[in-house]
Amino acid sequence: MNWANECAVVVPCLNEARKIESFVTAVRAHIPTVMVVDDGSTDQTAALAENAGAQVICLGQTCGKGAALSVGWRRVFERGFKWAMTMDGDGQHSANDIPALLAFAEKEGATLVVGNRMTNPSQMPWLRRQVNRWMSRRLSQMAGQFLPDSQCGFRLMKLDVWSTLPLETTHFEIESELLLAFIAGGHDVRFFPIEVIYNDESSKIHPLRDALRWFRWRRREGRMISNLKSKN
Repeated sequence: MNWANECAVVVPCLNEARKIESFVTAVRAHIPTVMVVDDGSTDQTAALAENAGAQVICLGQTCGKGAALSVGWRRVFERGFKWAMTMDGDGQHSANDIPALLAFAEKEGATLVVGNRMTNPSQMPWLRRQVNRWMSRRLSQMAGQFLPDSQCGFRLMKLDVWSTLPLETTHFEIESELLLAFIAGGHDVRFFPIEVIYNDESSKIHPLRDALRWFRWRRREGRMISNLKSKN
């Protein structure tokens, strides 16, 4: 498979000027088309990403990670790309994992490949590790299969499948919603071990506000899963 022509990397960003330039450069060594969606940054994120060779979409105001990803996915889908890889712009995902993840996707024939940090989670902050495990257990119950790392933003998905899914979330719930939508639609989902990188960056997740959004989404999700399963 010619990944360089068929895959684009979509990177949602909010105030990542400190790392985005080197990150884009590293990613483009493997996949030349990088689409950075600037979610209302107040620093030089957009200019530095463009300087490193990324194509940049500026939303003008902060709309949320899910909204930024949806804009990026739509743009690369309309341009004819068959696959979209998503990575976070804060440097916690290693570009060195890209070749092995692509090879795994091609070998396994999966429509969605999700990075799995939990094979060696010792570098992940303790609280994030516990929250991720708790959420992954709940989502595993909903999906009816084991999901080792439901919240990882490093993913590769087939865009023609994505385009058929009724996704609605606009914030951090997007990782959960996308994962369950693929599974509920009967599509093959696999997990692939990736490097865990955590330095001094702080999470952009608001503990109360985003937790409430996730629980509201979880209540609605049961209806979406039932509807999708009834069509398959």
